[in-house]
Amino acid sequence: MYAVRDEEAALDIVQDSMMKLAEKYGDRPDEEFPMLFQRILQNTIRDYYRRSKVRSLWTTALSAFASDDEDQDPLETLQSTQDQREARTPESELLQSRTLEIIENELKKLPPRQREAFVMRYWEDMDVAETANAMGCSEGSVKTHCSRATHTLASALSAKGIKL
Repeated sequence: MYAVRDEEAALDIVQDSMMKLAEKYGDRPDEEFPMLFQRILQNTIRDYYRRSKVRSLWTTALSAFASDDEDQDPLETLQSTQDQREARTPESELLQSRTLEIIENELKKLPPRQREAFVMRYWEDMDVAETANAMGCSEGSVKTHCSRATHTLASALSAKGIKL
C-alpha cells in the first residue's frame, strides 16, 4: 500500500476516488462500497505516483532549460544552468536555439494522439480523467499514449545527445 505525504494531493486523491465511486458504481448495493472504494483509492494512488514519476522526469529534464520566469514555457525560454551562471555568448545562444529546435521537432514527430495526450498531461497539467474527456477516449488510452510519447521522446532526445 502506498502513502501520500502531501496533504493536498492526498485530499485530491480521496476526492477523485469518491467521485469515481459515485459516478461508476452508484447503483451498486451499499455493502459493496467499502471494497470498491478501497480498490479505486489504491488505483488512484498508483496513478498519482506514476504521473509524479513521469512528470518528475520531464520537469527535471526541462528544468535545465527553464528560466527564472515561472510564467514562461520551458520550450520558449530554453536556458541551461551553465548559461545562467555565465554571460550569454553567441555560442550559447546557438546551442540553446539548436536544442530548442531538436525538442520541438521531436514533439512534432510524435503521432498526433500521443502528442496531444503528452501536451495535455505534462504541459497543461491536466489529470488523466480531464485528458481522456478532452480527447474523447478512455483513461487507459491516455496512459498508453503518454507512456509511448515519453519513451519515444526520451529515446529520440538521448540519441541526439540531450541527456535527461
